[in-house]
Amino acid sequence: MKPVVAVVGRPNVGKSTLFNRLAGKRLAIVHDAPGVTRDRNYADVHLAGRELTLVDTGGFDPSDEDPMKQGIARQVRAALAEADVVICAFDASMSPTSADREAVRLLRRSEKPVLYVANKADDRGKELAANELYEMGVPKLFPVSALHGRGTAELVDALREALPQRAEEPDVALPGVTRVAVVGRPNAGKSSLVNRLAGSERSLVDHRPGTTRDPIDSLIHYGGHPFLVVDTAGIRRRARVERGVEAASVIRAIRSVERAEVVVLLCEADEGVTEQDARLMGLVAERGRAIVVGLNKIDLTDKAGRKRAEEQVRDALRFAPWAPIVALSAKTGAGIAELMRTVKRAADEFTRRVPTAELNRFFEQVLEHRAPPTHRGRAPRIYYITQAQSAPPVFVAITNAPEHIKESYRRYVVNQIRKSFGFECVPIELAFRGRSKSEK
Repeated sequence: MKPVVAVVGRPNVGKSTLFNRLAGKRLAIVHDAPGVTRDRNYADVHLAGRELTLVDTGGFDPSDEDPMKQGIARQVRAALAEADVVICAFDASMSPTSADREAVRLLRRSEKPVLYVANKADDRGKELAANELYEMGVPKLFPVSALHGRGTAELVDALREALPQRAEEPDVALPGVTRVAVVGRPNAGKSSLVNRLAGSERSLVDHRPGTTRDPIDSLIHYGGHPFLVVDTAGIRRRARVERGVEAASVIRAIRSVERAEVVVLLCEADEGVTEQDARLMGLVAERGRAIVVGLNKIDLTDKAGRKRAEEQVRDALRFAPWAPIVALSAKTGAGIAELMRTVKRAADEFTRRVPTAELNRFFEQVLEHRAPPTHRGRAPRIYYITQAQSAPPVFVAITNAPEHIKESYRRYVVNQIRKSFGFECVPIELAFRGRSKSEK
């Protein structure tokens, strides 16, 4: 799983600017007024030679009695609970405040690796003035200017040393086991589905949403095949993630997706797919996981209602029309067998590898039927295509002009790969690149 790095500190010390600098893109809202960042912001980034999840947090000031500020404090504590490394930011141009001191005390108790940053050290004079922050007892300060990028290289080097060593997941070694994560909004019936598969009350089920907090692994044999099924906490729209314990559940659910080969997105037939369900689908697709959409609680609707629900799902998830939809009822068991057959098929597609020779015979037919669109009167030449990796499937086509291949043609080739080789449940990545000197 990707390590989690949380950026914390009191309001208006430049946490979001630092977050954007480390992420390499403008993701968090930045404003001179304190308290702009309220909900945590997540970004999957390549930093310090590692793939990691960066978390921006709201300003931490536990002494403030304002309910909103107290909610932010709980968010920060939740981020600390899940973080592998913490970056604590101070304002280099100001003396330590009571909120700064409380943040240091909290971090000492957490026993997490912490990098203390004196932000806004835009020049040598401000860098020297930042030494006043040492009176809080911090072991080392990294003077940086997140706005201009000054000192961030040294911070990234220190982050590389502080990150935990790469470790294999304990369940990876289980031979032939398909890892499945069940995700969805609260009260979609995730725990009921896991219990139905397990044949026992493996997860607590309650009509009130938010019952499941921690991901729960269940080793299940179904149809003669072993599945490691993970029941995750319901992921709400971020504006509604207020309680610290629920906020921590979001990171755990995201990590469960990263551990999985197949993700079952469970939604309710009577409510259809909401905006948050679509966001969850996008999150899973970005991580390249095989996807099966489960339309649960069909026992509460009639045949016409079920048809309307399926049409609504297709419309809402039109950005991923390849994802299969299975109507089911975790309560009665209807559709469960079809769901697990589809999950097994999705797992096979996730790890499928197409031989290069077979792939190029297919691609010759694609080029004969539809060549790449011309650019300034000349059509780009495509020499060959190969599958660079499986789990998830990634294909690379070698061409003399990768910059002239249009997105519409890339989508066309991806669709042809799906039709020819049966990749119907998994997102496909297709890249066009130029030839190297050795290939030329």
